[in-house]
Amino acid sequence: MTNTPQPFLERIREARENKLRELDLGKEKLTEIPAEVFELEWLEVLNLSYNQLKTLPEAITDLQQLISLNLSYNELTTLPEAIIGLQQLTSLDLSYNKLTILPEAIASLEQLTFLDLRDNKLTTLPEAIASLKQLTFLDLSVNKLTTLPEALTSLKQLTSLDLSVNKLTTLPETIASLEQLTSLNLRDNKLTKLPEAIASLEQLTSLDLSYNQLTTLPEAIVSLQYLTTLGLSGNPIEKPPPEIVAKGIEAIRNYFRQLETEGIDYLCEAKLIIIGEGGAGKTTLAKKIEDQNYQLREEDSTKGIEVIRWDLPMENGQEFRVNIWDFGGQEIYHATHQFFLTKRSLYVLVADTRKEDTDFYYWLNVVELLSDNSPLLIIKNEKQNRHQEINERELRGQFTNLKETLPTNLATNRGLEQVLEQVKHYVKSLPHIGSPLPRTWVRVREALESDERNHIGLDEYLNICQQNGFTQRNDKLQLSSYLHDLGVCLHFQEDPLLNKTVILKPKWGTDAVYKVLDNEEVISNLGSFTRSDLANIWCEDEYATMHDELLRLMINFKLCYEIPRSQGKYIAPQLLSANQPFYNWDETNNLILRYTYEFMPKGIITQFIVAMHELMNEQQCVWKSGVVLSKDQTKAEVIEYYGKREIKIRVSGRYKRDLMTIVTHELDKIHDSYKRLKYNKLIPCNCVTCKDNQEPHFYPFEILRQFVADKQERIQCQKSYQMVDVLGLIDDVIDKNKERLLVEQLGVEVFISYSHQDQEWLTKLQKHLKPIIRNQNLFVWDDTKIRPGAEWRKEIENALAAAKVAVLLVSPNFLASDFIHENELPPLLNAAQAKGLTIIWIPLSFSSYEETEIEKYQSAHPSNQPLDSLNPAQENKAWVDICKKIKAAAIPQ
Repeated sequence: MTNTPQPFLERIREARENKLRELDLGKEKLTEIPAEVFELEWLEVLNLSYNQLKTLPEAITDLQQLISLNLSYNELTTLPEAIIGLQQLTSLDLSYNKLTILPEAIASLEQLTFLDLRDNKLTTLPEAIASLKQLTFLDLSVNKLTTLPEALTSLKQLTSLDLSVNKLTTLPETIASLEQLTSLNLRDNKLTKLPEAIASLEQLTSLDLSYNQLTTLPEAIVSLQYLTTLGLSGNPIEKPPPEIVAKGIEAIRNYFRQLETEGIDYLCEAKLIIIGEGGAGKTTLAKKIEDQNYQLREEDSTKGIEVIRWDLPMENGQEFRVNIWDFGGQEIYHATHQFFLTKRSLYVLVADTRKEDTDFYYWLNVVELLSDNSPLLIIKNEKQNRHQEINERELRGQFTNLKETLPTNLATNRGLEQVLEQVKHYVKSLPHIGSPLPRTWVRVREALESDERNHIGLDEYLNICQQNGFTQRNDKLQLSSYLHDLGVCLHFQEDPLLNKTVILKPKWGTDAVYKVLDNEEVISNLGSFTRSDLANIWCEDEYATMHDELLRLMINFKLCYEIPRSQGKYIAPQLLSANQPFYNWDETNNLILRYTYEFMPKGIITQFIVAMHELMNEQQCVWKSGVVLSKDQTKAEVIEYYGKREIKIRVSGRYKRDLMTIVTHELDKIHDSYKRLKYNKLIPCNCVTCKDNQEPHFYPFEILRQFVADKQERIQCQKSYQMVDVLGLIDDVIDKNKERLLVEQLGVEVFISYSHQDQEWLTKLQKHLKPIIRNQNLFVWDDTKIRPGAEWRKEIENALAAAKVAVLLVSPNFLASDFIHENELPPLLNAAQAKGLTIIWIPLSFSSYEETEIEKYQSAHPSNQPLDSLNPAQENKAWVDICKKIKAAAIPQ
């Protein structure tokens, strides 16, 4: 043993003297396995993860009792034929290596149930893999597979198959043979269609198809009755319509059901949205599209939004309807862009070449951000024939949705014919045109379109649906949600006041909103108005009975808020003074955090002000681009620096971290409402040089998160060059226990308590939980997460304190463990009584659980049918049901 470092010698000596069945040599930077390990012929569990192993010696065949072998996070390029000797192996983890091929000898591992090959360099699999008949979990993600090997379809016991981040273009019909699959991950491939055979995978509960090239979903997907998680983001899906897809699997099921029962019809309808600076000629272009003979006249600047209907004849004789939305260009109107700049649209950006004031990058970024990269045309309105060169190549390089740049003179109609032809071409080429819809949907859409009223009550809307063939209330509400997402009508179903009204003419609602924002008295009062002011502003008959609803509409659009305890006084923050007021600020021991943006849409800070208005100190410290909040002897200053594309937060006072967490949580919610927004959250350094400095070094939060995930504990400050603790940086700013590893950011925490003698059962639970962990950001903790050299008792205490759900793997081994009885069960049982911790216990074997406190809690599986009494198929079904219960407890709907 002379060549083996002393710490390993001691660990191996302990394993030898005590005949230990488990040996953990993970995270030790080993370049080769100590020869002494192969003398421990009784070993059943060997962990060699997070080392630097390049090869596996032939001597591995001496460990013939091995059940579990973890070689993840090494540098292996091949496996030796000697693995043929590991006949008892049930779990083999080879993830995060550099394997390019698997040896035929893999066929000898016939007892394998768990095989993880994630993040290697595999381009194919040997036919021999078909011999692994007991395999229930197989992870092949992040490899270079271009086809699904036929051999895989022989693995009839598979319950979880991960093929994400490969280069698959098709799935074979033979995938139907994997009838036990409960989780199938095909995320990030190049699939263009799904086979109808997918319907044979009747046990599927999770199917991830995100980031492929699917345009349609087969109706067969409806037959997957146990499917609860369906990932489809990042696909150009046209059927079902994207608004239905976004609502999830139940909405998709309802759509297909109604197509089958009601028949199919089509809506030939599209939206043309005209944007640009005020006075560029947007309204003139809209009128010219509607009627080429329209005579140019002095147009008032558009107030908010104008909507014009344009009917185009189609080759089949039908009318193709285009709704032209002409947006006011003034900045005050930008706040509602995110509600009406929809995906199913063609965009036209009108530029006045005479003024040369068009911010092309702003408008192109807005369309890219809010419309999911819808096609866009630039129309150069060359007033007085003044030409303007645009760096079209550079714009096209950055914005792939820019289709054409077309010059015209709207005063003389020069170039107008070409503009009209291109608009017709691109609007008819929108991907959703003619998408199949249930016939009842089209009838109701036409009935609502022909209704002259601005709004109707919910009951009347439901009656219209009933008259046009609907029978189920949920189907009627699904249609109103679909039309709301399209911007055809407005129905805020989650709002207790607005859900009683369906606004048939969105322009009516936006006109009312802008009447307030354009009111001279409201402007002169810096955005302040009262209910009596609204009575004067909305004095027309069309608004007479709708003041409460319209005010709520403004609040839903985050355009105003009620001043707390003011009895009917409101503020529209877009109209606040641009001047930052004077206030005292204590700069000692501040917490500072910054957000920076690749592109910063207008309105983030005003939305934040509306959301956080209850923490303002009587309107004293709020202005157009910033606010000071107060809570529990603590203040937060939040300022938007639009020119720098940055929001900066400073917090001072007694409970700084608490208030910083509240502020960042609200800003992150706003960021999430922009699906494509790219930004960095920057965490300040806490080294001696940076601490209590108004200009510290900052670390991108995502970098810190990656350090945590990669078990890197320290990072270097770029000002002082000192090494600082990564978890300490996060813990300084965001209020959570260090050892919870960013649970609020990464997901909910589940604590697993088990006896080490039941390691194989832990592995099975981890395997079945993995799809949920991946898809739902579930954070699961067990003692394998303890870092080498860490104070293990403290880590367990921290994880126990953070847990919301505790899962107990109950067996005679579990009940006999003094450590569990003295250290884990008491705090769990106390937390269940004191703070509502959910306890879920799983009967692994028959045991005397009735003699313990566990008897008071519900088992996740019948205690008279413990898992070790089931056959393999029954056991897999039991694990699926158990994991559903864990998910339901950890992630309440």
